[in-house]
Amino acid sequence: METHRSRLLTTARPYLQVFSVFGLTPPPLLFSRTMQKRRRWCLMAGYGCFAFGSLLVVIYECYENIVALHQDVHQFHVEDFSKVMGRTQKVLIVAMAFCNQLNILLNYRRLGRIYEDIADLEIEIDNAWMGFSGRRYWWSLRFRLAFAVGLWMVLLVAFIPRFTLRRPGSFNWAYIIPTQIILIILQLKGPEYCLFVLLIYELILRVRHVLDQIHVELKECECRDRIQELCVALKRNQLQVGRIWRLVSEIGSYFTLSMPLLILYNGLTILHVVNWALIRSIDPNDGSQYKRFGASLLLSINLLLACLYSEWCIKAYNSITHTLHKIGCLPTAEKWPMLKMGLREYSLQMEHLKLIFTCGGLFDINLKYFGGMVITILGYIIILVQFKIEVFALFKNSHNISNTTD
Repeated sequence: METHRSRLLTTARPYLQVFSVFGLTPPPLLFSRTMQKRRRWCLMAGYGCFAFGSLLVVIYECYENIVALHQDVHQFHVEDFSKVMGRTQKVLIVAMAFCNQLNILLNYRRLGRIYEDIADLEIEIDNAWMGFSGRRYWWSLRFRLAFAVGLWMVLLVAFIPRFTLRRPGSFNWAYIIPTQIILIILQLKGPEYCLFVLLIYELILRVRHVLDQIHVELKECECRDRIQELCVALKRNQLQVGRIWRLVSEIGSYFTLSMPLLILYNGLTILHVVNWALIRSIDPNDGSQYKRFGASLLLSINLLLACLYSEWCIKAYNSITHTLHKIGCLPTAEKWPMLKMGLREYSLQMEHLKLIFTCGGLFDINLKYFGGMVITILGYIIILVQFKIEVFALFKNSHNISNTTD
């Protein structure tokens, strides 16, 4: 199994197992090299039945929630786009669940290749690290994953039911718990993506560390044989960076279906929540406004973390160019043409292979595009408020007339 020969995947394995329990990714055990073929097929069949049963539950919960939505629409007399927006949001839940299962089916082999590439790259980088003395990072990978992924997963599980739970008397408890579980599962796709991004980030840090050590040794190195060894190490480092770039492309292809739907669902849900906050604001007895604000904030942070970690990777990757420039400014680089040519080739590769986290080329995932999403959502919220002003005015007039009559 890849996790047995890779410390990175061994550290990430508990999170992958949690995601597999929620039906987001195949169990890591399926990628074991030592597992018998018959046992693997039995495990795949069992997991397929589990995934199909989960999908049926999602469809049933979607139908029940649409029925509840229609009751609220009729109660508050909002036969406008609130009904369409709500039904679209509920249907998106089914679409996300279906696409998650479809992604597992279509990209099962791609996920296996991603695991293999991560394990092979880690071994190659560790071998290249040998012979260099370097600093250790204060934050270990285990602690970083626990803080950046594990803690956020705990917060999602804890706060999603709190912010989305309705009044006990207004909802059927027979399907309220499955509904909360489904909402948690959908949002856990964000931490799953963040987990792979952080693994890439760790690989980039290690490659950059080896390059920093090459720079340190070249400062005072005059031995021809050692310089030739460092040139070979530089070439090996260049090839490893190219493999990281291809690995990021594979991860983007793997999340082509799920991440765009997650972003679309969260954006639409925020608008839906704001819409109902405006509708219920006319009710003085409604005390759940803080829940709606908390739900919107939770959905926004889930997207922000994915963009933030991607931005970290991009900055760490781009810093390699700065290190190459420092090596090129050394007197040794001018003295040895072989080293100079190697640096030039490495620099050209960095210019052409820009690290971009994207979902199959549909859009980029970084802070710039997160800012664009926020501006777009705020624009729709402003339009929504302007549309509701007329409704509030009519309600207020009718309320005043009824008080006058009384």
